Amino acid sequence: MGETMRWSVGLEAQGDRLVTHDEIVGLADAVAPHGGIASGIGTDRYGAQIIVVASTHHEAVERGTATFRAAAATAGLPEFPIVRAEAVSEAEDDLAWEA
Repeated sequence: MGETMRWSVGLEAQGDRLVTHDEIVGLADAVAPHGGIASGIGTDRYGAQIIVVASTHHEAVERGTATFRAAAATAGLPEFPIVRAEAVSEAEDDLAWEA
């Protein structure tokens, strides 16, 4: 297994109804301990950007997805299908800023 590092994981889920302000506030509260932010008020999507520690891109997406699903459940959001999942390592992010 490689060296562990911090990853910023962005996920979005989309469904068949609009997401309420209170639901996104609940999601924001649930992802806050993970350095997270939430989005999606008044749309048929909800999303979050969270920080995870992982060795690989795949592991980061898996851990991020599990955290995202748990946070959405805590917020009372429906389990919509995930339509976007991205992960950027701290090292990749540092390189982007140097370019």
